[in-house]
Amino acid sequence: MIFIRIHGRGGQGAVTGAELLAIAAFKQGKYSQAFPFFGVERQGAPVEAYCRIDDKKITIRSQASQPDFVIIQDPTLLANQQVFAGIKKNTLFLINSEKKPSALDLPTNISAKTIPATKIALKYLGKPIINTSLLGAFAGATKLISIDALKKAITEKFSEKSKEITEKNIAAAQEAYNLVLKN
Repeated sequence: MIFIRIHGRGGQGAVTGAELLAIAAFKQGKYSQAFPFFGVERQGAPVEAYCRIDDKKITIRSQASQPDFVIIQDPTLLANQQVFAGIKKNTLFLINSEKKPSALDLPTNISAKTIPATKIALKYLGKPIINTSLLGAFAGATKLISIDALKKAITEKFSEKSKEITEKNIAAAQEAYNLVLKN
């Protein structure tokens, strides 16, 4: 079973990101769960969201305490030791940052990749809503979900909003995916 933990701030789309991952995995024929954990429910407060993916039916319902992957939507959250809780020696961090991982103040035992998700989101969406950019990068970095499955998940999730929003989110995910494959 694969555990993914997303750390973000209220309004950045952490919960939607976990849902999109679960939908994409489901569209690939896997079992999946997505659920949030809220502390203080207000815009900008730290938020955690979780996703589990497996080939077998998932019966546990607890938080993902030992994640295989950690997605950091806001690099200022790296100052909070909670983002490193329960990590394993092979846990991969995917961090929204224009800096290289070596330029971030990370513990030495962390395996990390960075992606300029805010820059990509601003380019396509005009807003710093970075979840689809990060998920495109996640698809490219992990191959756990395909970019096609992610596009289907984005279409399913955003089609009620508008075709334009759906297409912009798909474009952001595709650019992040391509960028990770280049590096």
